Amino acid sequence: MSIDFHDAIARARQAGACREALEVLESMTGWAEFARHPQAPEWAYWYACNVLQDRVWRLETIIARDPQYAYRYASNVIRGRWPQGEPAISQHPEWAWRYARHMIRGPWPEGEPAIAETPESAYCYAADVIRGRWPQGEPAIARSPEWAYCYAREIIRGRWPEGEPVIAQESRWAYRYAVDVIRGRWPEAEPVILSDNMCGPYYEREIIRKQST
Repeated sequence: MSIDFHDAIARARQAGACREALEVLESMTGWAEFARHPQAPEWAYWYACNVLQDRVWRLETIIARDPQYAYRYASNVIRGRWPQGEPAISQHPEWAWRYARHMIRGPWPEGEPAIAETPESAYCYAADVIRGRWPQGEPAIARSPEWAYCYAREIIRGRWPEGEPVIAQESRWAYRYAVDVIRGRWPEAEPVILSDNMCGPYYEREIIRKQST
């Protein structure tokens, strides 16, 4: 479908587009200049959702270059896999794991290198997509006290030596790891836990005293 640039602006105005965006758009000469703007993927996605409420074929190449809006376009407009947007989505840890979970509904090898880069995305992929241990993502998960604790508790369901050094560095997660995973004293982390004014007293009362009686 061919879309006249100035007609598209008029339709966007009628649909309630923000004034600041309209001012920028009205200063443009046409689609070529629009495509070069860094916010073009966001605006094109907004147009599809709020004006056409359908696919906007003329602008899909623009949307497809941005991981976030390519994912949202697949999810909210196409409502399924969108091969054209997958190259960009696969390069972003968060949108790649979300795409695997919600669009592919299973493992997505093309997105795994990016997903494995960050602790949260690697954990979420293991928990919600793989539904089990995911060795490729473990090095990243082991860098975060929070996600290493979650991985040990929810995925491994037991002690995870690779994640313990980082967990032991943060009192809150060290305390939770001792209570929920070890279910007892954790000497290596006690200096950190006991130095915390909130976690320390609970650890001393619920773990140390109970084990000593």
